[in-house]
Amino acid sequence: MSAEAKPKLLWLQSITCNGNTHSFFNHYDLFSILSHFELLYHPVLETEYTLEEVIKGKVPCDVLILEGSFREEGFVKSGVEVISFVETYAKKAKFIISAGTCATFGGVFKQHDPDAITGFCFDGEEPGKRYKRYASKLISLPGCPIHPKWLSYVLMMIANKRHIPLDEMHRPQELYGITVHTGCVRNEYFEWKIDTKGFGLKEGCLFYEQGCQGPYTRGSCNKILWNDVSSKTVAGMPCFGCTEPDFPKTTLFETKTNMGIPATMPLGVPRRAYLTATGVSKSFRIKRLEERIIDYGREKTD
Repeated sequence: MSAEAKPKLLWLQSITCNGNTHSFFNHYDLFSILSHFELLYHPVLETEYTLEEVIKGKVPCDVLILEGSFREEGFVKSGVEVISFVETYAKKAKFIISAGTCATFGGVFKQHDPDAITGFCFDGEEPGKRYKRYASKLISLPGCPIHPKWLSYVLMMIANKRHIPLDEMHRPQELYGITVHTGCVRNEYFEWKIDTKGFGLKEGCLFYEQGCQGPYTRGSCNKILWNDVSSKTVAGMPCFGCTEPDFPKTTLFETKTNMGIPATMPLGVPRRAYLTATGVSKSFRIKRLEERIIDYGREKTD
């Protein structure tokens, strides 16, 4: 690829709901971002090549975006196993981006057949059979769906030939180096153990009584807001942990506790430190916060 040439981009889908495509298409600067690439194929957009031409394996590829989970056999397009032509382009590509939790870890579709369905390089949190082969090219972007700005960040870093620091699961540290709990507007309520009493309410923490997974989930949803204005917790709904390898969990809206203490500590928090902080916070009564919960409840009732 010459210095002047745009990177050649292919977006291939396997077992998917199209959620990541639709999310990215909501980016307000979509076509400006894509203008930095030569988009050769996308299953929704009108592009230079058809799927039948792509399947033949002759299309050039610098950046490969994968959407959807994978199985070794039994998922066919135009008479060809999807995994076979995807691997053809994975070998050619300089970068492989797994867009979404399905492509990264297996996601929702893995629940249907846990032994056969995986992400492209990861099987849940464990490296899969293709990991060693493609790890040097891999950028993981889990999310259900991904935030459009997460993908635009990666694409613009590639277009500008910038290094992207990654964690052990190949997630960009800029996007996944914090938890969803970071920046949550309800953090003061979390610190003082004051929970909301329902969904859609603007006051109170969602952790203990509503099962918010924000303290366990890596992602920048409360740092890079959706549509620049909101997130699940801003809207009064608990985080479901959709960027994590174990998503979707079988029990939602519940935080398991032992004698009022979470069975699993928030990421990076030692149990002893959490118990100490909890003991201190429970010894105080924060009237100001409690009154806000009561006042908002009255407001909703009225």
